[in-house]
Amino acid sequence: MGRILAFLYGVICYLIFFVTFLYAIGFVGNVFVPKAIDTGTLNSPFGIALIIDAALLSLFAVQHSVMARQWFKHAWTKIVPSHIERSTYVLVASLTLALLCWQWQPLGPIIWEVRNASARTLLLALFWIGWGIVFVSTYLVDHFALFGLRQIYNYLKRREAEPIPFQSPALYKMVRHPLYLGFIIAFWSTPRMTFGHLFFAIMTTAYIVVAIQFEERDLIRAYGETYRGYRQKVSMLIPLPRRR
Repeated sequence: MGRILAFLYGVICYLIFFVTFLYAIGFVGNVFVPKAIDTGTLNSPFGIALIIDAALLSLFAVQHSVMARQWFKHAWTKIVPSHIERSTYVLVASLTLALLCWQWQPLGPIIWEVRNASARTLLLALFWIGWGIVFVSTYLVDHFALFGLRQIYNYLKRREAEPIPFQSPALYKMVRHPLYLGFIIAFWSTPRMTFGHLFFAIMTTAYIVVAIQFEERDLIRAYGETYRGYRQKVSMLIPLPRRR
């Protein structure tokens, strides 16, 4: 693949991700988008709708976990050039997320609804704070490498990729996975919790906890005792006093 073509491909993948991610925020929060997590009426039997939603979440989880593993990358880069491997991951992840938002089946009834104005404002604030944590966390670890832009830029400029040193800046001194913590806060912070939203929040939280185990194995392989020491000192998701 030509360098300019690879660069354009990576930029397009990033733009698709960016638009899809913004839509997903509106989808979870029931704001700004035509079809959200609680939009519409249930046309299928409840059991069928639940199976569809579970399948969509499972597809998203499997895609994220499998394509992120080193053994898959090793095999995948025999087909896809290494400089666009991350961009391709981002593209497939974005399409999977778009499919989830498109085909999601709304599930009632309402589990809880907060009517107190101050409490509703607090929950809505937490929703946006959660997404803010997600956004900031991506920049703390290298936003451009995370979404494939650095790789295609290096390829365009004929630069060799430099090893990424282990760092734990800012939020990463409080918890090992602030990005995942931000997702959990955003998914659970709603003044109106339907069964469908609750199912989504439970399943995604469970997936995050499982995914962290796979991710940390990769980090230990990459950084060895440095990461083991970090893991002993800093809690996984809940900010706790530093261990000594």
